[in-house]
Amino acid sequence: MPRITLTRRQTLLGGAALGTALAVPALSHAQSRPAITHGVMSGDVAHDGAVIWARADREAKMLVEWATTESLSDLRAVPGLAVGPSTDFTGKLALSGLPSDQNIFYRVTMADLADNTLSQPVPGQFRTAPMGNRDISFVWSGDTAGQGWGIDEDRGGMTTYATMLQHGPDFFLHSGDTVYADGPLKEEVALTDGTIWKNIVTEAKSKVAETLDEFRGQHLYNAMDRNVQAFNAAVPIIAQWDDHEVTNNWYPNEMLSSDDRYTVKSLQTLSARASRAFHEMMPTRQMPSEPMRVYRKVSYGPLLDIFVIDMRSYRGDNTANTEAGGTPFLGAEQMAWLKREMVTSTATWKVIASDMPIGMMVRDGETNMENGANGDGPVLGREQDIAAVLSFVKSAGIANTVWLTADVHYTAAHHYSPDRAVFQEFEPFWEFVSGPLHAGTFGPSDYDNTFGPEVRFAKHPEPGQANLPPSDGMQFFGKVDIAADTGVMTVRLMDSADHELWSVELEPKMG
Repeated sequence: MPRITLTRRQTLLGGAALGTALAVPALSHAQSRPAITHGVMSGDVAHDGAVIWARADREAKMLVEWATTESLSDLRAVPGLAVGPSTDFTGKLALSGLPSDQNIFYRVTMADLADNTLSQPVPGQFRTAPMGNRDISFVWSGDTAGQGWGIDEDRGGMTTYATMLQHGPDFFLHSGDTVYADGPLKEEVALTDGTIWKNIVTEAKSKVAETLDEFRGQHLYNAMDRNVQAFNAAVPIIAQWDDHEVTNNWYPNEMLSSDDRYTVKSLQTLSARASRAFHEMMPTRQMPSEPMRVYRKVSYGPLLDIFVIDMRSYRGDNTANTEAGGTPFLGAEQMAWLKREMVTSTATWKVIASDMPIGMMVRDGETNMENGANGDGPVLGREQDIAAVLSFVKSAGIANTVWLTADVHYTAAHHYSPDRAVFQEFEPFWEFVSGPLHAGTFGPSDYDNTFGPEVRFAKHPEPGQANLPPSDGMQFFGKVDIAADTGVMTVRLMDSADHELWSVELEPKMG
């Protein structure tokens, strides 16, 4: 498929947003205009709407205007939203009634609640989902600002975001670890080549996050980066979470009794604060019945449905994961939702956006397992939920499922087949892994033969190497293109220098 090119406006959007934020002089509150502090974002785009996010530097009314022309000649305003301390001055406005398959140009302005003084407007744009067939292109990855690697402006900041932006994707799927709330930063890190990595360090990033404000600060830190702001202004996001939005390998009933970094020991408390911060700081659609819910379906026309799942919030304790009767992973309500939504989906491709891979073994300490895989053999522990999903897909005759994930800090393509598997009640499928965006690079993982994975491609550090810095270039994302005329899905695994490492074309099964 042809490469998508950006207009000058798209390329400059994020720079304009940052420039606006930095242009406001540091005057007293009474003398200064309000400011939008961290650019703008859009997310969870539908055929007729999207969620718009911004943050003010004070109590204000968030004003959003949108148009279908780059000149803003048909500008329309929507009712404003008051933002204040209860949400750390962030606001999310859900636009509705938009035309489908249309470039939407919007701008956000903050009006001071005290005197109605207006901030400089900050622009953004996105494209609504189509109602009919058209080519679709999107990118995915995960793991931002982890393992001590924060924003080093001398090295260009978080440059993988700039690389992804050059592809002009319809949207970005962030597969989790959107922040590293358990990863304090040091101002300087000595590298093996003799140079120094120099982090920007904020108060929130100087310790593990425990308070609501500290969790908020994790997200605000990433949004300081110029590449991230430029990307957010031009590309809508579908955000999910994994463990590092709270702390490494967490589960709901966990107590951090042996971690002296934490004065708050309860993961119930920490995860509740982290969840609130995640939804305040991301342009997610929230469900009235469960406002902090991460799992949801995002439809992108007749060619694509994305099922965002949550392998973190409803799980049981991390154990050896060998319980014969299974142990909670997705939870009963999420499982029922996933089956219901998949069986009623009419989209050609059903992408399961997973925050963890299926067949790669991820350990939590010496004996416990962190994800579903637990070693070669029959279905045990959390694998019961994976087996239930895969067998349901087969029995219900659901075609063209693809799993996308990150988490393990390298990139790989996995093909699963019952011909190689201990558990055989499923149809062959692909799983693609890509990350990190801006974190330490690790790998490779060990594999579990329960579902018969075959590694068709992998790129990771050499043996004996771990936590390679972003400056080593082993930062990865994936790109998916779906052709409107044939329905063929092309999946590419890319690196931060925009090299195509591997690709495959998947022919859809037509039912």
